[in-house]
Amino acid sequence: MDRLDNTIRPYAWGSPTAIPHLLGTEPTGEPQAEMWMGAHPGAPSRTDRGTLVEVIDAAPEKELGPAAVAKFGPRLPFLLKILAAGAPLSLQVHPDLEQAKEGYADEERRGVPVDAPHRNYKDANHKPELICALTEFDGLCGFRDPLAAAGLLDDLGVDSLKPYVDLLHAHPEDAALREVLTAILTADPEEMSRTVAEAAAACTRLGGAYTPYADIAHHYPGDPGVIAAMLLNHVRLQPGEALYLGAGVPHAYLNGLGVEIMANSDNVLRCGLTPKHVDVPELLRIVRFQPGDPGVLRPEASPDGEEVYETPIDEFRLSRYVLPEAGSAHDLTRATPQILLCTAGSVRAGEHDLTPGRSVFVPAGEKTEVSGTGTLFRATVVA
Repeated sequence: MDRLDNTIRPYAWGSPTAIPHLLGTEPTGEPQAEMWMGAHPGAPSRTDRGTLVEVIDAAPEKELGPAAVAKFGPRLPFLLKILAAGAPLSLQVHPDLEQAKEGYADEERRGVPVDAPHRNYKDANHKPELICALTEFDGLCGFRDPLAAAGLLDDLGVDSLKPYVDLLHAHPEDAALREVLTAILTADPEEMSRTVAEAAAACTRLGGAYTPYADIAHHYPGDPGVIAAMLLNHVRLQPGEALYLGAGVPHAYLNGLGVEIMANSDNVLRCGLTPKHVDVPELLRIVRFQPGDPGVLRPEASPDGEEVYETPIDEFRLSRYVLPEAGSAHDLTRATPQILLCTAGSVRAGEHDLTPGRSVFVPAGEKTEVSGTGTLFRATVVA
């Protein structure tokens, strides 16, 4: 079992205080957006044996287990993060596995450099993800009912939004949503900037359900993503609640602290709320224009105290233990690799004492007992 030393990424949208508060360290005054735990080559966790990439590369079957290597190859197939949003992230979607393979192969064939700002596919993998709230956590997830979106836009009283309102009353629903999102993202930039400014002023004046969009517009003035965001469900998670974000589902995180886990991929197609490249045709190929409930997840408790967040994919499995008494021990031995992360209290994992924000990597099959009083998240795979 290896204690992990993890990199904190200073993205501009990060909270300057949330991660330091969790870790019990002094804020630096700079944003601290994400702490990465895993073997992603961009910022692998460090151990006393080298980086986690080096540890796994040296003996993949020993570290990951034969079943995981057979299913996913000789790499850790997930990335675990603590995410601290102090401002809205970009509005985005992720491709499914087939789309990722096709898109990556196409850009490779066309010779698009992997680090080119207009490149969409950094790898050939999909990127399903799960976010579990540690504090109240605001986000956008999936399309709201088109009639509800029409009402939200109409009540702003902005004349230039009327065509979108009319389109949202059309049938079928998926075609209406596609046409409106296309119109928003391809509108004349100057005209859209004026529309967003009027809509933002109305959101500020109306408050209530419009408050999140006023805040988004404050951070991204004139961005068409402000209007696109109003097509989506606004979700406020309470601590312990989660969202699963599958392929093609438009989403954005707005504010809060959470534990995030995802398949090990960098593939993102942006819809707005960003100065980065927006590839509208490719985006429209990936987005699933299906309105519906965002589906807030609550963990399913098992008899041994493990609370599992059920998802339909195998690259990751996230669960947590809420340990009420220091005397009781739980056997977490498993034939697949694990990362254990403490988020509250004090937990002993093997020979390691974990306080909030501290984590360990557990090789497949290693005898693992945990005890203490606190909250422990467990990340592994289904193999």
